[in-house]
Amino acid sequence: MFSEFKAFIDKGNAMDLAVGVIIGAAFGKIVDSLVNDIIMPVVGLLTGGIDFAQRFIALNGQTGMALDEARKHGAVLAYGSFINTVLNFVIVAFAIFLMVRQMNRLRGTKVGS
Repeated sequence: MFSEFKAFIDKGNAMDLAVGVIIGAAFGKIVDSLVNDIIMPVVGLLTGGIDFAQRFIALNGQTGMALDEARKHGAVLAYGSFINTVLNFVIVAFAIFLMVRQMNRLRGTKVGS
């Protein structure tokens, strides 16, 4: 079993996957920072100072508290966090699209072909 595992590792697929996961995690942190520290503050400024990370609807009807405090008192719909997460996803998906597009150009194929 050990020799089979060694052969699997030596093929390179496992190492490529490990490198991809590590780079993906680091890229995810960069995108999180880009969204939370650069994009959303500008969006907040343009929308009159709204902090989207703190936008929520308390399902128990309570108002006037921060998101963390509201979560302690019951269920909340944290739509601001959801907006941030969707924006993170769109940025990551676009970056991956650009990478795949470039790789396909180098290979001489089009995306979706």
